[in-house]
Amino acid sequence: MGLIALLRKAKGTTKNEAKITRSEWPYTIAMILLDIAAPIFLLLGLQSTTAAGASLLNNFEIVATAIIALAIFKEKLSARLWCGICFVTLSCALLSLKDMASLQFSFGSLFILLACVCWGFENNCTRKISSKDPLQIVLLKGIFSGLGSVVIGLCIGERITVLWSVFAILGIGFVAYGLSIFFYVYAQRLLGAARTSAYYAIAPFIGTFLSLAIFRELPQNTYFIALGLMIIGTWLCAKDEPLFQKNKTVNK
Repeated sequence: MGLIALLRKAKGTTKNEAKITRSEWPYTIAMILLDIAAPIFLLLGLQSTTAAGASLLNNFEIVATAIIALAIFKEKLSARLWCGICFVTLSCALLSLKDMASLQFSFGSLFILLACVCWGFENNCTRKISSKDPLQIVLLKGIFSGLGSVVIGLCIGERITVLWSVFAILGIGFVAYGLSIFFYVYAQRLLGAARTSAYYAIAPFIGTFLSLAIFRELPQNTYFIALGLMIIGTWLCAKDEPLFQKNKTVNK
């Protein structure tokens, strides 16, 4: 992403994008700190849950983002979006149950849900600065969130043992993190935090398919019930009409 920034600067295409101001630094700092905490909670959760279950649980980010957008940032939610949120929440509750008979919750699932709450706050913080240069936002998140994670890893004794893995992770990060956030910020300008998160929710379904194909772990029956509920909830959220489109219709 740094190379893209240099190429864009050489072509003189950066003049049309606004830079982050001093008044927006609190949202920027919160965005970075939350982006350090969320992956740590996710990795802790993955230690005791299946990859397929964790992928679906990541859709709780929709619920967290929408509720936070409503409660703190006063972003309006439609009846369809509320209905979708209910289906996603019910699906996450089923996925979080370790034992249906005794209704015991999985600690791994709770960590993943905690990661989603962090991402929910982070999405809303990013929304507050989404009118600024998306590439600047990506670079700030990538550099400082990455450095924060590296420092934490070194402090707990982790070391790089295989050099080629660094380049493999850089390649994955460029696509799944750098370009992903770059396009995500542009989407937030038009759709808002809650709806962008809803459209983004297709990613866990791709993760679920890949985990089942790669690890060949057949989940319990409750997983497939939760999958059905999650598909309905995600469809309802994604089909919700953005507010800016409604406003245009009213103006006409």
